[in-house]
Amino acid sequence: MRITPLVALLLSVLAVTPARAVLHITRDHGGYVEEYKAKYKQIRDRRERVVIDGICNSACTLVFGIVPLNKICVTPKASIGFHQAYYDKAFTFGIKVTSLEGTSDLMSYYPDTVKDWIRRNGGLTTEM
Repeated sequence: MRITPLVALLLSVLAVTPARAVLHITRDHGGYVEEYKAKYKQIRDRRERVVIDGICNSACTLVFGIVPLNKICVTPKASIGFHQAYYDKAFTFGIKVTSLEGTSDLMSYYPDTVKDWIRRNGGLTTEM
């Protein structure tokens, strides 16, 4: 078989194209838990990989409980921030009110390795 310039070009493109998409997390301070659950479930179902290469705080940390751990890469530049869940301040007159139910829900998603790390480091508090 003779390799033409077109075949060579196609082979080179295929060789450098990743098989799965990758979500790069570099500056994610979190947000609404339900939105993160939906986002990470889509990533899990598409078998995509996640690279945490910066800030991953609050709801962002749900990635550890939804995406398989073998699909997550945490670089030395990563900063992971956990805290207790709280109600949207828009509904609590601007006051941070913790949600025991929300915190329990968050913890239910984390794998045992993450739960153990949280417990060894003082548990979830209102601050990161």
